[in-house]
Amino acid sequence: MKGCAKLNNLSYPVQKTVLSEINGVFAQNVLADLSEIIRLYSYYDGSGQYWATDETADYVPTRHITNLIKKIIKKEARFMFSRSPEIFILNPDQPDKAKEIQNFVREILDKNEFAKKLTMAGRDCFIGRRVALKLWWGADGVDIMFRPSFEFIYDTEFDESDNISKIVFFYGLNDEKAKTDQRFWKQKFELCGGRCYITEAIYDGNGRLKEMIHDFEDTGLDFIPAYIIINDPLTGDLKGESDVAELISNQDRYNRLKSDDADTLLFQMFPVTVAKNTSGDFLDNMRIAPNAVIDLQTDPACDGEADIEKLESTFAYSDAFENSINRVKSDMYDLLDIPYVTTEQLSGIIQSGKAMKALYWELICKCEERWHTWDSALKWLVLSLIKINGIYGYRKLPDVDFTVKIEHQYPIWEDDETERQIDLTEVEKNVRSRRNYIEKWNVSDSGEAELETIAQENENLMQ
Repeated sequence: MKGCAKLNNLSYPVQKTVLSEINGVFAQNVLADLSEIIRLYSYYDGSGQYWATDETADYVPTRHITNLIKKIIKKEARFMFSRSPEIFILNPDQPDKAKEIQNFVREILDKNEFAKKLTMAGRDCFIGRRVALKLWWGADGVDIMFRPSFEFIYDTEFDESDNISKIVFFYGLNDEKAKTDQRFWKQKFELCGGRCYITEAIYDGNGRLKEMIHDFEDTGLDFIPAYIIINDPLTGDLKGESDVAELISNQDRYNRLKSDDADTLLFQMFPVTVAKNTSGDFLDNMRIAPNAVIDLQTDPACDGEADIEKLESTFAYSDAFENSINRVKSDMYDLLDIPYVTTEQLSGIIQSGKAMKALYWELICKCEERWHTWDSALKWLVLSLIKINGIYGYRKLPDVDFTVKIEHQYPIWEDDETERQIDLTEVEKNVRSRRNYIEKWNVSDSGEAELETIAQENENLMQ
């Protein structure tokens, strides 16, 4: 598939939803964007990587797909999210109350399997340019979910692109062929007069209402329970960038090179048979097969004697092919700042945490840049969970001010023991405080509280 996907690849209810919710020419831009996102996902899963072959060729050309895009995107998301970030609620003056709020937030995250969802959401964001973090609440508590970019559209305030004024979620509930049997779910949150209202319904494939679930009902919230995480945006950008789009041209080149190599190898496996000075009857009856016996007949009209030989190809391209295909593969990794190294290359540095960190430094910097966006979403999540709890009263929480601290973690082995010894030496030489050491190496809300505990234990030992 070349260029943007056709708009008719989007179902009629989706097109109707966009045209009814988005005004003017911008609606066509949104439809084109959704079609492009579908194309990006087709490249990710491999179905969009096939290409047309020459139908007039006297052989069937090889069309082999090696889906490097999926492998690289998974590797990128795994590096950034496989070790879930640590979320801390801090109040140095009232650490116990802050700890209570932190435990409440972590219970909700654990119940929702947030760590697993975060990795999947990262892949969706890298593929489809953006992802929506959505909250839903009920008798059993708050549900946290992520939705891919082809399942929602949204609008923002005119003077502030970070503030959502309306968001619409949608997807098909079945795959029936008849439009009257199709079911399409649509849910809209919108702000009106400082309150958030929800409209939710189910439609058929023709866009006719089949069931009204919520008809412009007040949610009780003063904010829309969704946050849009945009991948590598520019200022005011509402779409984001796709990592898959960066890899498409190289992926196509890689697939074609491997397919051409397979065809070349196939042709070289069967050398040409050359018959010299043989009669016409011999050529007509000659059979090439295992253990075949042939009656070699000389053509009387020729001066020399009959002879048969195999003409082997002398074309040598292996080195050039390996260099070319490795360069294409290396470019794909380099475009996303992922180091392209083999196990053999790692063997010399795998014992050094600093060397490993240096090897992945560009990817770490890229992830830290992206964490600016994801951190904002996670802080919004914490504050929204506490707001919803205050409105629906799931648990009584302390009413204290606090800050949200997020620590990023990457799956890189580090020289922790060596660094600990260096820090201890600095403490002994009075160039590093004990509190600083405790806060660095202990999961503690307050280094001061830990020092008080140590002092109390020492006092008890002295008695």
